[in-house]
Amino acid sequence: MSAAKKYKPMDTTELHENTENIAACLKKAENVAPTAAAASSLGRSAFAAQNMNSASTNGERLPNFSKLGGSHGEIRTASTTSNLLNRVGAIHNSKPGDVKKIVIKNFKDKPTLPDNYSKDTYVKLEEAVIAIQLSKPIKYSLEELYQAVVNMCSHKMDAQLYAKLKELTEQHVKRNIKLKELTGGSMDKLILLEKINHWWLSFCQQMIMIRSIFLYMDRTYVLQNSSIHSIWDMGLDLFRIHFAQNSVVQKRTVDGLLTLIEKERQGSTVDRGLLKSLVRMLCDLQIYTSSFEEKFLDATNQLYKAESQRKMQELEVPEYLQHVNKRLAEENERLRHYLDSSTKHPLIYNVEKELLAEHLTSILQKGLDSLLEDNRLSDLTLLYGLLSRVKNGTSELCGNFNGFIKKKGRTIVIDPEKDKSMVQDLLDFKDKMDVIVRTCFEHNEKFTNSLREAFEFFINQRANKPAELIAKYVDMKLRSGNKGTTDEELEKTLDKIMVLFRFIHGKDVFEAFYKKDLAKRLLVGKSASVDSEKSMLSKLKQECGGGFTSKLEGMFKDMELSRDINIAFRGHALSNNRDVHNLDLCVSILTMGYWPTYAPTEVTMPPQFINPQQIFNKFYLEKHSGRKLQWQPTLGNCMLRAQFDAGPKELLVSLFQALVLLLFNDKPVLSYEEILAATLIEDGELRRTLQSLACGRARVITKTPKGREILDGDQFDFNNEFTNKLFRIKINQIQMKETNEEQKATEERVFQDRQYQIDAAIVRIMKMRKTLSHNLLITELFNQLTFPVKPADLKKRIESLIDRDYMERDKDNQNQYNYVA
Repeated sequence: MSAAKKYKPMDTTELHENTENIAACLKKAENVAPTAAAASSLGRSAFAAQNMNSASTNGERLPNFSKLGGSHGEIRTASTTSNLLNRVGAIHNSKPGDVKKIVIKNFKDKPTLPDNYSKDTYVKLEEAVIAIQLSKPIKYSLEELYQAVVNMCSHKMDAQLYAKLKELTEQHVKRNIKLKELTGGSMDKLILLEKINHWWLSFCQQMIMIRSIFLYMDRTYVLQNSSIHSIWDMGLDLFRIHFAQNSVVQKRTVDGLLTLIEKERQGSTVDRGLLKSLVRMLCDLQIYTSSFEEKFLDATNQLYKAESQRKMQELEVPEYLQHVNKRLAEENERLRHYLDSSTKHPLIYNVEKELLAEHLTSILQKGLDSLLEDNRLSDLTLLYGLLSRVKNGTSELCGNFNGFIKKKGRTIVIDPEKDKSMVQDLLDFKDKMDVIVRTCFEHNEKFTNSLREAFEFFINQRANKPAELIAKYVDMKLRSGNKGTTDEELEKTLDKIMVLFRFIHGKDVFEAFYKKDLAKRLLVGKSASVDSEKSMLSKLKQECGGGFTSKLEGMFKDMELSRDINIAFRGHALSNNRDVHNLDLCVSILTMGYWPTYAPTEVTMPPQFINPQQIFNKFYLEKHSGRKLQWQPTLGNCMLRAQFDAGPKELLVSLFQALVLLLFNDKPVLSYEEILAATLIEDGELRRTLQSLACGRARVITKTPKGREILDGDQFDFNNEFTNKLFRIKINQIQMKETNEEQKATEERVFQDRQYQIDAAIVRIMKMRKTLSHNLLITELFNQLTFPVKPADLKKRIESLIDRDYMERDKDNQNQYNYVA
């Protein structure tokens, strides 16, 4: 017999380091089991044959019962072995091609164990198990013990052997669970946890070693009886039962774990390996949820509830969000390092609930507006990410986001003092909110729709004015004076303006002001680019349809036809009228229905202007009989050649400026009254014209007395001393700011057009329906009309149509209307 192997106890670190050694031991034990099992099942002949094969290959004999039995008698199998050898030899001595079968017969008598074998074996196995449990050396070799288990199981003593092993294991667990060092209340919690962890790891190591000895029983008897546990599960079950029954040890273990976790949450460094090992112990014992998780989650709730209330008062929202994000990251770290994965959902849910959901309204009310106002993109991204984790978080954020836009946008639109910068402020605000939605809110469709709805709401809080200012902003961008941008930048600006345009309800107001400004750009030649003009027109047509832009397109068509007519007229004048050779006349023929309405103005024109006009009238009416031309001097412009002491210059001036300057050819000094009588220009227009010539940058005439304002009695004389480095000089006309009367006149035209549209819509609906109630008619009108209208205005138009006999009230029901054919 080989010398007894000593069983050396391992500490916690050694167990982890020697995991491979334990696995190797198990593998070795498993390799032994099949040989023993085969010997038991085949009977005496098979056992002898296997011994023979082993001897022939390895030169050694397998252990037999005499070796395991010690001093007991031997069981001889020599005769059987000899017969088998003879038969095998016969096969080897036969001729090639001969095939003979080996016939193996059972023992005639079943092998029996020596007397007292089972009793001695029980003692031997008990001593070995207790030695392992007490971490003492084992007197016997593991192979000997394993073979003893095989023999016992082969002779139907496996149930008693299993019961004995279970009894020994239970006694060991009871003995350890009642130790004073575990149940006493004076031990430090950390030391207690280390003791319990050491006991648990030792128990696991012991059960692995015991199972390696009883592996044959674990693979035969246990597998054949589904009602009993495997050796490992039996050990765990006993550990669980007695650990759970001892409420003092269990409570102190759980309390110790909670204390360590709380210290870690407060910033202290703890032994995560110890936490991981004990949490795994609770999981393996299947008491993790009942004994630990519930208390852990309750402690988590209490901790973060108190902490969130304190932090909300101490910190600003950005700092609080950083704190929440840090806490969530820490909890995820705990889940990754030592907590069971089943705790993830309830743990994160409780942290989010206490730190975010319970303070959702406070967070948004306290900090969202400032984050949006200051454009804190990183903080807004974090806010969106955190609130997305809690129920209704995104909806609440979206609602507050919508409220901020409405409140901020209203301050931009309502205040008349901000009218000059309103459109640019709106564009900047829209860009800012778009960036936030795109980068911080992950282009969430809910936020995109909310942004659109909020802009549409506040931009229409002030009727007509935003539409007017947007039209004027487009005019500013499309005028040639706006030279600070490239074509690509201008195109992007127009696209942004179209976004604002979509929000406007009164698009007809925009059309009225846009048409008036477009007419000035086309007639005076101040358009930055024809391509940009047509691009804007295309955008409007795409947005509102061809009916909206038909008049605007007609204006462009008139300008193109006018160019063709001027080319034809120039050829006609050169061939037939020598008097106009030195006069380059360019006339724009405008269709009255397309262009804004201009009040007729009568001024005194010099002969050199009247002559070409008459020639053009004759030329045009010969080609287009039945038409009438009405000249508009307010829209004309001229180029004059002037002689100064410094040399000749060419002056680009308006028609009114030209009429004033031509007077100085006949008289060098003129009074205001003389100029007024000679030209018949309207008083206010004349004062602005003289101001541009005498008080502007290019002062081609001088005023006495000096000053910015033109007053009655002022004297004007031609400035021969005028100098300028340029040969061709443009003298800008001082534009009169749009008066309230002109603005009201434009709005009145829009209002009148709306009346016509309402009347047409009512008649169209009634003609189709014949009979309709008042409420249904109003509802249908709201669906068809494209501009905002009040029910009271609709009622007035209905009354007007009734008075004009387009419709009538029903005699039996005054709330119902009938169409009058």
